[in-house]
Amino acid sequence: MNGHPLDRVVHSALTSSRQSHLAVREGGALRMAAGYGVFVAVDDPARTDDVRRLPVPEGKLVSVEALAQPLPEGFRLEKEAVLLQMTLTALKSGKVRDIRIEKLGDADAEQMLALAILTEPGPFFANTHRLGDFYGVKEEGRLLAMAGERMKPDGFTEVSGVCVHPDAQGRGLAAAVMRQVIEAIVARGETVFLHSYDHNDRAIALYEGLGFSVRAPMKMRTLVPL
Repeated sequence: MNGHPLDRVVHSALTSSRQSHLAVREGGALRMAAGYGVFVAVDDPARTDDVRRLPVPEGKLVSVEALAQPLPEGFRLEKEAVLLQMTLTALKSGKVRDIRIEKLGDADAEQMLALAILTEPGPFFANTHRLGDFYGVKEEGRLLAMAGERMKPDGFTEVSGVCVHPDAQGRGLAAAVMRQVIEAIVARGETVFLHSYDHNDRAIALYEGLGFSVRAPMKMRTLVPL
């Protein structure tokens, strides 16, 4: 289908050279593998009937599209929200702080999931940290902040999972870990993008301060099986 690949970002990611192996497909519908995410898309936006054949062990699926699609049969709309899809124009210079940032991995998975559950940066599951590189800040072994990569359409990488423990707010940790993630993506020659709820002024200000600007509003829908 024609159009910008980020207009149908989930479909673009799950049919990309880097993440197609994570797609669970039933006919013209596909979702991210359980344990990694709950994102869903269809090949043809006018045909959503195959969505009901997909497994939904988490009890919900989430679509992110520039244009709202018909509600799939067998599902009800639990939540609808507007996301601002933002792309990086150029990473702005920022104040250098003495913050020790380290790469996170499987050994940190339990703490990463706990921090995501506490702060709710978006859908995050046991294997979400394996979608890409994640970086974090720890103090005495305790994870206080993290950010990483999520959806990867060809030529693009999404920054996601940005969260800071309430005990560590106001210390510039979110910007610091995001910079680490962004610099690695830019070094690969890819376009960096992210999503934010349109009403999250604090997050939007952070992202704009790093060099992001709004590309397009996106419709996010949470679908629950009947």
